[in-house]
Amino acid sequence: MAGFVTTITKGSSNRFLIRLATVAALGGFLFGYDTGVIGGAMLYIKKDFHAGTLAQSSMVSAILIGAAIGALISGWAADAFSRRRTKIVSGSVYVVGALLCAFSQNTLQMVGSRFILGLAVGTASFVSPMYISENAPPRVRGGLTTFNQLMVTIGIVVAYVVDWGLASVSNNWRWMLGLGVVPGLALAIGMMFLPYSPRWLVEKGRSDDARQVLERTREEDDDIEQELSDIEEAARREGGVRDLLSRAVKPMLVIGLALALFQQFVGINTVIYYGPTILKATGIGDGGALQQSVFIGVTNVVFTIIAVVLLDKVGRRVLLLTGNVAFFAALVLLGVYFASSPLQHHAQWLALAALTLYIAGFAISLGPVFWLMISEIFPLHLRAPAMAVCTIGNWLANFVVSVSFLSLTNLITRQGTFWLYAGISIAAFIFFAARVPETKDKSLEEIEAQVGAEASEAYPQEKGKRVREARA
Repeated sequence: MAGFVTTITKGSSNRFLIRLATVAALGGFLFGYDTGVIGGAMLYIKKDFHAGTLAQSSMVSAILIGAAIGALISGWAADAFSRRRTKIVSGSVYVVGALLCAFSQNTLQMVGSRFILGLAVGTASFVSPMYISENAPPRVRGGLTTFNQLMVTIGIVVAYVVDWGLASVSNNWRWMLGLGVVPGLALAIGMMFLPYSPRWLVEKGRSDDARQVLERTREEDDDIEQELSDIEEAARREGGVRDLLSRAVKPMLVIGLALALFQQFVGINTVIYYGPTILKATGIGDGGALQQSVFIGVTNVVFTIIAVVLLDKVGRRVLLLTGNVAFFAALVLLGVYFASSPLQHHAQWLALAALTLYIAGFAISLGPVFWLMISEIFPLHLRAPAMAVCTIGNWLANFVVSVSFLSLTNLITRQGTFWLYAGISIAAFIFFAARVPETKDKSLEEIEAQVGAEASEAYPQEKGKRVREARA
């Protein structure tokens, strides 16, 4: 970590980048806080609202439907109003949603309030990595863009600490949910002091303003004029959703959607949303489950920091595959634990160990790599609609996994559910090894050129079309 910090803070432009990435990544904190806080709060909400399995699943997953819709409109909003203004609005909406959650009087009101939260979270989750990657130079883009995922994990651990600390307070779950106002305000206010994305400025014909932003975020020896020229060229070829189905782009869309779906279908948010419930099933009480959840949350933060350091050193693919092996082993171990009565009676620590290994593996691989790669692999003129499609797919997969977890454990047992996720992780590993490219140390423009060349080789007629266009 020291090496990364030294590299990124040794110039005024880099210090500005750190500030920019930290504030922008508060969008990730919003998602992390809400994801973590609902697990502990649900232990008390279900008692006050007399909520059964369906009601609990609805309250947990309502945010995900809102997030999918938020992601759907965020691509349009980011282009029409700017990445910056879209994030200001998302922070403001989150404040409203957090207050409505805190004052909910029944299940229906809670479901509606969490849907509103989802609109904010879905928008922020899409725009944050896009905004950071468009401002970051190639040498630190991986680490900086992963700040968003780091803030997700910090939000989760802060939520766990809040749940644990407020467990004995009157109206505890209302305070747990209501404190989400703080990061929402921080995002809305903080973004007011950050610049517009240089790519958005170019799209709006404000190249001089874009040059000024690049001068603040690049070092003296960076070729700003060449980068600005590349951005202007990409802007002239701006496309829409329909263009994503072209033969040149479809392979990258498949990779982006596969990363989106696998990130959720390996079961990550069952651990985050229902972590206290899973730990409570080992025989410990509410307080013990919340305390152990804090430990899991800290592990998430630590290994995400490791990912931030390593992504621009060892590359995306190595971390993706290594982490996949780790969480596969953890899922198998969780299944073995819940399938064995002797282990449940005499080795309760094994569940915590398996969950910790699972979180560590996910935090250095699919957690940050998905959000980073969808901000890198698509051609610049199609990045907004492509990222929107992948983000929507991610939120819908999140909804499917979250709403089905409790029902699956009743239908095929806890161990069967974890083994199902383990099987999916095998398929994920095979796909990643075969199809996911390495994007380390390449500018966004270089990645676009590489992807275009690979697509042309795969589809000769597309190559011919490019040649004809170039000649024209």
